[in-house]
Amino acid sequence: MIGKLLELIEKSVEVNQDEKELITRLFHEKKYGKGDFFLNEGDVCRNVGFMVSGVMRYYINDDGEEKTYGFAQESDFICNNESFLPQQPSRQIIQSLEDCTVLVIGYDDLQKFYSSLKSGERFGRLVIEKVFVKTLQGLNSFYTDSPELRYEKFIKEYPDLLQRIPQYYIASYVGVKPQSLSRIRSRNLHKK
Repeated sequence: MIGKLLELIEKSVEVNQDEKELITRLFHEKKYGKGDFFLNEGDVCRNVGFMVSGVMRYYINDDGEEKTYGFAQESDFICNNESFLPQQPSRQIIQSLEDCTVLVIGYDDLQKFYSSLKSGERFGRLVIEKVFVKTLQGLNSFYTDSPELRYEKFIKEYPDLLQRIPQYYIASYVGVKPQSLSRIRSRNLHKK
């Protein structure tokens, strides 16, 4: 399990054998059943996770309506940085859509990761930069792109999720009702 994580880290920074052993000690495997919460509304995000298998959904509860704003799948990191970094209660929710295996690291152990690995802080910065850019792109897309274009971007970003998650979550992510998503999908098929 840890091999996938080490492989990802080594694509960005150099890691020696002692550092690999430390990483192995700092991350712990955790299983989530379908429907389980990695983070619930009002809880403080205490962990960063690395997805080994499965799919999770990021969403907020807006007056009883769930609004999906992202997904995490294999080889993605999961966290609500807005809660994790200041250790404050979360408004966002992260829930498993399939059975998931996740390698988790707590806040204190992540600080150890940063300070003990020669390139630990650099790796953390690279991950956060990627999350930051993806967040800005999603925000910009929501305000400037049509639902059709957001759906096309979803297909490009998450091609294998079309068959793995319910359509109403995709509709929520695109910002439309499920019936509208059906029409968008139909028009999209006819374009090809």
